[in-house]
Amino acid sequence: MYEQSAVTVVGLGPMGRALARACLDAGLRTTVWNRTPGRDDELVERGAIRARSAEEAVSASDLTVVCVVNYDAADAVLRRDAVIEALKGRTVVNLTADTPERARDTASWAAEHGIRYLDGAIMTPVVTIGTPDAVFIHSGPQDLFRKHLPVLEKLGGTHTHLGEDIGRAAAHDIALLDIFWTAMTGYAHALAVAKAEGITARELAPFAKGIGEILPPIFEEFADEADSGNFSGEDNPITSAASSMAHIIHTSEAHGIDAGVMRAAEGLARRVIGMGHGEDGLIRVTELLGRR
Repeated sequence: MYEQSAVTVVGLGPMGRALARACLDAGLRTTVWNRTPGRDDELVERGAIRARSAEEAVSASDLTVVCVVNYDAADAVLRRDAVIEALKGRTVVNLTADTPERARDTASWAAEHGIRYLDGAIMTPVVTIGTPDAVFIHSGPQDLFRKHLPVLEKLGGTHTHLGEDIGRAAAHDIALLDIFWTAMTGYAHALAVAKAEGITARELAPFAKGIGEILPPIFEEFADEADSGNFSGEDNPITSAASSMAHIIHTSEAHGIDAGVMRAAEGLARRVIGMGHGEDGLIRVTELLGRR
């Protein structure tokens, strides 16, 4: 396997600093650069090399790991003449979160300029970086992924190659973040309703955790139904779900709490029922949403 002893990390927000620390802890010669000065002080004290410019940073290693807020920020760094020239023949692993379309566009740009490119996403919090609990997903040329896997593994956790289509990592990321942020918004709404009913967040939390624990087998069941098109509602038909949603809306609005998110969910359920699928399960909504 390809041996690599050097890496450059571009972008030193909380996640970028964690990535750089993991590289240093693994004994890699680590060059760092950030558009905002001062974020590299701790890393330099630990042995990182401070680059004076982005072009100097990417010139220091065959592999550059980019982790910034979005692809606009990544483009502002990478798509400059001096940086492009310095990157030719080198590899960029972009762990910046954005859309699949942006990932594919960047891959095309990189290929046009002789830059090797892998896209990826980090699916776990900052505190997991450098530990076995970190989860990374990657997409792009498999031979390039294999070449740089030894240094990527220094970031901790698991690294899964999802396929040659450069947009697959971002697509997974978007879908999984959809679950996360929808769930977090639901939890915030639940806490507001509970508070209005005199229940503290701390009182509700153990029961909320119980809800979380029943979800994994439901995810598996719904995945099978979505792929097969067999939307069984034998145990919990969508008519029952819609009734439950209506109770949440009524209680929320009685307390003056915005129920827009739940109203949208109920609206989807009612549309499915109106199409004659009231005996099917909730995941029938997937088919409705997927129609163009």
